Amino acid sequence: MTNFEDEATQTLFDTNHITKEQLEAVRDYRSLNLFSVHNELKFLLYLSMLMFTSGIGILIYQNIDAIGHTVLLGLLLIITIMCFYFCFKNHEGFKKGEAPFTNPLYDYLVLTSVILSCTFVGYLQFQYQTFGTHYGLATLVPTLISLFCAYYFDNKSVLSIGITGIAAYLGLSVDPKHYFENEMFNNRTLSYIGLAFGLTLLLWALYAGKINLKKHFNLVYLTFSLHLVGIACMVNLCDDYWFPFGLVLGVAAYYFYNLSFQIRSISLFIFTVIYGYIGINIFLVRTLIFIHFDDFFSVFIFTTPFYFILSILGFIKLIKHFNKNTTDDSIQ
Repeated sequence: MTNFEDEATQTLFDTNHITKEQLEAVRDYRSLNLFSVHNELKFLLYLSMLMFTSGIGILIYQNIDAIGHTVLLGLLLIITIMCFYFCFKNHEGFKKGEAPFTNPLYDYLVLTSVILSCTFVGYLQFQYQTFGTHYGLATLVPTLISLFCAYYFDNKSVLSIGITGIAAYLGLSVDPKHYFENEMFNNRTLSYIGLAFGLTLLLWALYAGKINLKKHFNLVYLTFSLHLVGIACMVNLCDDYWFPFGLVLGVAAYYFYNLSFQIRSISLFIFTVIYGYIGINIFLVRTLIFIHFDDFFSVFIFTTPFYFILSILGFIKLIKHFNKNTTDDSIQ
């Protein structure tokens, strides 16, 4: 990495983009071997927030009988209100563009406030059935709070909580355990809901980009959309009516593939390739079964190892192609 930086700096000097004094200044600065602890501090802040909210949950669980539900709810509400008070006090207000806090510490305070509000509403419904048998409202209320805070305080983490809450309200589980238990396979309606919700998130991202409403949120929406559309289509490729979903997955993979280059998102690119590859294989197998490929089954088995080797080589080539087309080549 150091050699690459030195070569890049030398290239800038050779092409007269920087002066000799600037070249020496850059080399002197790098010789100090300074490094940033920004990411480490952010990780510690995130860890402390998780420990704080988890500690409150454990405290409630272990002292319900000793303290009482009303007292615990009151304390939880007071802490939540105090967190929100400092958030609103130190933020400049809603803006259509980026509106970060002057101090990033408050971003984690917003996240803490939202998690505590979700805990409060959930505890209130569990203990006192405030919403009666309308359990969806117990999910919808903290979801609305999360979405409001995400847009008002410009917080992507809270936005993820809000999208997850909408998915839960629609009956879509975000617990990986349910995917391994094939929940979508057992309930096709969930796969249709997941596909519709994924496409809705995609349309909203496109509309928000058009009206310049928090355009930097689009990657969050696109990531959720890709996962929902990809999983839903793969589930339905194993159903009797598989052909239309194969086409939908193909179109979606083509769109997200090109989009990943435009926005230079490696995560979007990787998952698009994975979903597309799995979908192509399922589609290919279903097609072979449909045309009664039994007579050539031995040939299929023989060529399978070569197919996977070529797939690996193709994946490596795609990664190199992505890096080549998304790397900043302004110094070349």
